[in-house]
Amino acid sequence: MKACPECDSDRQYRYEKTLSAQGGYGPDMLPKLGAGMFKSATFVPVVCADCGFMRFFASADARGRLEGSKKWTRA
Repeated sequence: MKACPECDSDRQYRYEKTLSAQGGYGPDMLPKLGAGMFKSATFVPVVCADCGFMRFFASADARGRLEGSKKWTRA
């Protein structure tokens, strides 16, 4: 993990499991990248212990669906 982009700290913590993007605005974070019709994609949160800056990374499973998706286009 690279240093925090906000404060350049190396004190970043990653949650040990992936979290589901279900409920609320969660499904809008990674639409159409879940494992099935009613499954949401998962992500991993990372937080900086010094400034509180948070980042969310799509899980490897969700990233694996990007290239085959008709809903996502390469930027």
